[in-house]
Amino acid sequence: MTDSNSRIVETADAVAGSWVHRHAPVRARPYLKLARMDRPVGTWLLLWPCLWSLALAGMAGHMAGHMVDWPRAAWLAVLFAVGALAMRGAGCTYNDIVDRDLDARVARTRTRPLPAGEVSARGAWAFLAVQCLVGLVVLLQLGPAAIALGLASLLLVAAYPFMKRITYWPQAWLGLTFNWGALMGWTALTGGLGWPAAVLYAACVFWTLGYDTIYAHQDKEDDAMAGIKSTALRLGAHTKRALAVFYGLFFLGLAAAGWLANLPVLHYIGLGFAALHLIWQVRTVRLDDAGHCLAVFRANIRFGWIVLAAIVSGLLPLG
Repeated sequence: MTDSNSRIVETADAVAGSWVHRHAPVRARPYLKLARMDRPVGTWLLLWPCLWSLALAGMAGHMAGHMVDWPRAAWLAVLFAVGALAMRGAGCTYNDIVDRDLDARVARTRTRPLPAGEVSARGAWAFLAVQCLVGLVVLLQLGPAAIALGLASLLLVAAYPFMKRITYWPQAWLGLTFNWGALMGWTALTGGLGWPAAVLYAACVFWTLGYDTIYAHQDKEDDAMAGIKSTALRLGAHTKRALAVFYGLFFLGLAAAGWLANLPVLHYIGLGFAALHLIWQVRTVRLDDAGHCLAVFRANIRFGWIVLAAIVSGLLPLG
């Protein structure tokens, strides 16, 4: 599925040596790029709140002395991984369809498949439908409450591309959208919402505000000329102070979610390492260096593993 006269180019912030450009069939590459398969960090950032919430629900049951269906939890983790891959791709495809004219005016995004002419709008819509179908199949495996929650998130997804046109805080809307999995994981395992999941969701919004503000600093000059709004432009020289506030609120919420789930002391020791990682991000990020902003943004993949390990640490004998 690609236009016969398209010229396939490597997108500006793709992972160096990505399998998409080395091994994928040539005709499929523009669509894989449209789904950001050459930039997997977004899939991880969508997946982490799902896994954290799922683990939090399992650990809450474990600490309460309940019999936890860990095989089902593992199966749900697989489903969330597939769903994150499909729905992150679908979200990016939809975003690129809406933003194709704006993307052509920003150096980093003009190499995306739509503004670069590698994919037609009609082809992108068809590809979006395929990805949404995969996401729907996954969603239907999660139970009635989780299905209802998942469908509700589509309102946030549909509105997101337009936020950068009307507010300097599109990163806040992205936080509401991208962290919906913090509600989904708990609900899929337990059949209903719980306060730990709600607090985790609220906390993760601030995590996204932090990492996506760092990401937005890559494009601040082009965004200003193109009329695209972002927290990078709104905060400017005050960004590092704002990052400290965002990440501080996220950390407090993360700790509160663990407390509500009755997690043991090992959890908070693990969160100490997570706090060090967040401090490292704020102190070291060079906001006028686009490459360094991207590297710090990508470091949140590793951060996700630290938080997950902290949540499940109660399974250790010392927990």
